[in-house]
Amino acid sequence: MQINGAVALVTGANRGLGRHFALQLLERGAAKVYATGRRPFTLPGAEFVPLDVTDPASVTAAAVLAPDVTLLVNNAGVTTWTELVTGDLAEVHREFDTNFWGPLHTVRAFAPGLRDGAILNVLTALTWAASPGNSAYAASKSAAWNLTNAVRLELAAQNTQVTAVHLGAADTDLAAGVDVPAHLLSAPEDIVRTALDGLEAGDWEVLADDTARFVKSGLAGDPRAFYGAA
Repeated sequence: MQINGAVALVTGANRGLGRHFALQLLERGAAKVYATGRRPFTLPGAEFVPLDVTDPASVTAAAVLAPDVTLLVNNAGVTTWTELVTGDLAEVHREFDTNFWGPLHTVRAFAPGLRDGAILNVLTALTWAASPGNSAYAASKSAAWNLTNAVRLELAAQNTQVTAVHLGAADTDLAAGVDVPAHLLSAPEDIVRTALDGLEAGDWEVLADDTARFVKSGLAGDPRAFYGAA
């Protein structure tokens, strides 16, 4: 996928990784970047499109407003720090609505225009590992990982590249208030640069930091050993 000349749409572009995606896409020569969010905001060089990924009608409307998209960046996400067994079930649903159903809604809406284009799904190292306080988030991202793999197969006939980027913790407001050692916090601009490099290289999967690489490396072993080490 060549970013130069592409028309990109970034979900959740008002802040954090999404804002960095939009800005770096412009820097790399994207012909147009649609920056989406629930409420209006300004991002120099980008065109705002209203979009709530949890609302299918909103997604359909965005696809009408942005019919020329060739690169879809599914970045919007939420974590509510909810446990699956004892947590508020409404919050668990909210995580799945955003982190799983959201990307599925956008893929279904934009897929017809993505022939010879690409989809980039922002996932996490927690795709492969649960952790205390992140049960619902990890489960929703695991579902989004298999969604990514399935969509890649389903869209292969129209030559749509589907890439997943996995990261540990980025230094954004999503990680604010979380007790993450400073050396494990990645600079968001570095994560986005690595993700876009992988996208342009045609990679199916991008492990954007040491945390993602460590967690992925433990998948082949006994989970008791991994969780003991973690």
